[in-house]
Amino acid sequence: MDGNLELSGWNIFGRWVVPMTFQDRVALITGGTAGIGEATVRRLASLGTKTVFVGRDENDGRRIESELLRDGAEAVFLKADLSHPDEVRRIISASVDIYGRLDYAFNNAGISGQMGLINDQTESNFDEVFSINVKGLFIALQQEIRQMLRQGSGGSIVNMASVGGLLATPGASVYVASKHAVIGLTKSAAIEYGPHGIRVNAVSPGAIRTEMLRQVVGNDTALDELADIHPVRRIGSPEDVADAVAWLFSEYSSYYTGQSLVLDGGLTAQRPFLRPEGVSAPIIQSMRSGHEESSAEIRA
Repeated sequence: MDGNLELSGWNIFGRWVVPMTFQDRVALITGGTAGIGEATVRRLASLGTKTVFVGRDENDGRRIESELLRDGAEAVFLKADLSHPDEVRRIISASVDIYGRLDYAFNNAGISGQMGLINDQTESNFDEVFSINVKGLFIALQQEIRQMLRQGSGGSIVNMASVGGLLATPGASVYVASKHAVIGLTKSAAIEYGPHGIRVNAVSPGAIRTEMLRQVVGNDTALDELADIHPVRRIGSPEDVADAVAWLFSEYSSYYTGQSLVLDGGLTAQRPFLRPEGVSAPIIQSMRSGHEESSAEIRA
């Protein structure tokens, strides 16, 4: 694999743009066996990254691993349940044992939990969501930073947030709170470890076309209606997010840290409105901008 993204050539400013490459770099991706996580694993592998990816489903993990190895990539699947802190710690040390270092990490694993108004929410749902979305991510982030500090050569970490970390959705209070926490951890880590050359950012997807989202909205017709309320008139793809993560890992984003990169087709840029009758599809009053885009990875 050549490990280069086709970006070379002269840009509009008259500067020569070199290809994006991750040759000899090591990346860790959690929630890597489906949806956004799988797309990111495949994208990074295509760019030459030595990739360790984590998930619960061993069958999917081994299948993806064998496909990548067949195509000439360097990739290793690790089975782990990130609701258990010891397993989170294990995957970071295992990644270093396998490839000798850690340059990039995408803390993608997460769940959406149960929908319901605050008055109807349960402590068990709160504990389950926060054990993975916040505590699991925090421990991974902590271990990744410690490894990068030992190496002394910096690194780039991306955390999975959501538009739910910016806006509230009725019935998704626990999930929304967990994603606000992810953005807070991202900002804190960025300002604490920026002087050490470690950049920390988040990606905040909106609706992403995955099997999980299809199950939430019901069918393809509902997905098409959901797409129509976005200014770009489409739902995002897992590859859209994977490309953003690759950019955040790359030197092209070297001045970008402590931020949440929103990928929602312009949805949060517009005020709510009702379209005139006969103009496209009716607006959907409420959408679950939860972890439809990535919860399948940890459930897989």
